[in-house]
Amino acid sequence: MSYIRTVEPSEATGEVAELYAEDLEDLGYVADYTRVMSMNPEAFRAFEDLMRTIAPNLGKRRYELVTLAAAQALHSTHCRLAHGHKCLTFMDADELERIARDYHDAGLSEAEVAMMEYAEKISTEAHTITESDTARLRDLGFTDREIVDITLAAAARNYFSRAIQALGAAVDVPADVSDRLRGALLAPL
Repeated sequence: MSYIRTVEPSEATGEVAELYAEDLEDLGYVADYTRVMSMNPEAFRAFEDLMRTIAPNLGKRRYELVTLAAAQALHSTHCRLAHGHKCLTFMDADELERIARDYHDAGLSEAEVAMMEYAEKISTEAHTITESDTARLRDLGFTDREIVDITLAAAARNYFSRAIQALGAAVDVPADVSDRLRGALLAPL
């Protein structure tokens, strides 16, 4: 359980009740990170709105690969599991397991690997990024808009992951993430 007192689902009203209802519809339960972040529902909605402005330009696959890489760099069990679960809507568990264990050796394109390396670098040592990092992405076919969106997606993952880690949100394991896949998602952490 988190370090703060959260609203029980049976006691939720207004925007908090709406956030909880969305989790129930999407996940079948109210995630602990939702309970924690709903203590400031306006900030939580602002984060969701930000993600909705970034993800479409990248596409679901690229957005989730960036998220997995940033979450790995942040040692975020929460986000590796939650976004691993989301990846199962567009890739099979075997491909996801290979990516989770070592995306460098998972059959990804050179562009996808470079994008994930860039997301990791943002999450661990953003101060060392230079023009050569973005030039590499551009040389691999990314537009400047896509480079900005990759950067924003990784940076936003840093915000959210660090917040839920700092507030002690419990880790939820989605029911359809097998033990084997969970092990792969968490192995690099």
